[in-house]
Amino acid sequence: MELKLYWQIIRKRIWIPALLLVVVAIASFVSYQPAPTAYSTTMRFTVGVKPQEVTGQYTYDSYYAWLASEYLADDMTAIVTSQAFAADVNRRLAELGSQVQIPAGIIGGVTIAEKQHRVLRLNVSWPDGNELTEIAQAIVVVMEQDSPAYLTQLGTPGGLIQVIDPPSAPAPNPTPLTQRLNIPVRLLLALGAGLALTFLLDYLDDTVRDRAELEGMGIAVLAEIKK
Repeated sequence: MELKLYWQIIRKRIWIPALLLVVVAIASFVSYQPAPTAYSTTMRFTVGVKPQEVTGQYTYDSYYAWLASEYLADDMTAIVTSQAFAADVNRRLAELGSQVQIPAGIIGGVTIAEKQHRVLRLNVSWPDGNELTEIAQAIVVVMEQDSPAYLTQLGTPGGLIQVIDPPSAPAPNPTPLTQRLNIPVRLLLALGAGLALTFLLDYLDDTVRDRAELEGMGIAVLAEIKK
């Protein structure tokens, strides 16, 4: 089938895809709700274990201390998402005079790869920028003052956690890609559905409209009255 014939089929019922586009566009814009604004902050901590003092004989204590620090940083990425850690942050928030309370899981921990395995980076998102600043301050206090309880549970009572990069200023998160593509994808689907319906109706229509259709069935056309 030639492209011209495709266009003729579409042009005969162009109102179908056009109507679907208009209906979907109106429904999408009426029901559109922008994503709530969220803010993010990041902070970094060093996680380390003190090596044992040398007693006159060379040992590999420094090496094992570095290795333990890497494992400890990896373990802390799971601890910061726990309910216990969130409870400690909420307690510190109350001590700082804040009314904010956070659920478990909003704090994301990532250990930095390559030569910085002992560096722990925390990411936190929250709808309110001012409240996020208070949350970040409470997290720093918990990491520096309450971490010995977690380190003892992990079998490293001599571990140290110190902030090296204080919490960054809360910055608004970019609009998610799914939110930006929501309406365009809907319109493309409506256009595709309209074209598919147009070709389906043409396939089911047995009306003869021009001499080419008759000649295609083997019927000779003697004359034709122009439309």
